[in-house]
Amino acid sequence: MDIDFKNIKPILEEYEGDQGSLIPILNEVQKSIGYLPVEAQEYISKELNIPLSKIYGVVTFYTQFSTEPKGDYVIHACDGTACHVRDSQDIIDTIKDELNLDDNTQTTDDGKFTLETVSCIGACGLAPVVTINEKVYGKLTPEKIREVIGEYKGSEKSV
Repeated sequence: MDIDFKNIKPILEEYEGDQGSLIPILNEVQKSIGYLPVEAQEYISKELNIPLSKIYGVVTFYTQFSTEPKGDYVIHACDGTACHVRDSQDIIDTIKDELNLDDNTQTTDDGKFTLETVSCIGACGLAPVVTINEKVYGKLTPEKIREVIGEYKGSEKSV
């Protein structure tokens, strides 16, 4: 993918001179292009005169940042304690099966879905729970998550 740096430049200009602005800049750039590839990190490093190692360290430390493109629908499947004891692994396995994902693949070939396992969503009373683009689905069973995934498979990013 070719990065359009003219989309990044206004973001950098907005935060010009603000020494503590790296995380907000990275958030805005990721929102603009969908992820933070090395090329974008290098550009930010050069423009802000910040070592690339520092930028890379921040990007890889915080889970909100991604160095790989994500699907249109990002599924966060909780595997925290409350969800785990309520068989969240069955939900995760069902999602992987429905989306033809394996342990080495997070995003579907068509770029529509990305599955990420997280430690806690903060909705323990709804366990097991997933979010899809911030929408919460709780008290899931393998059958329920198949239905939910089916709705998203048939939609044009409006669910």
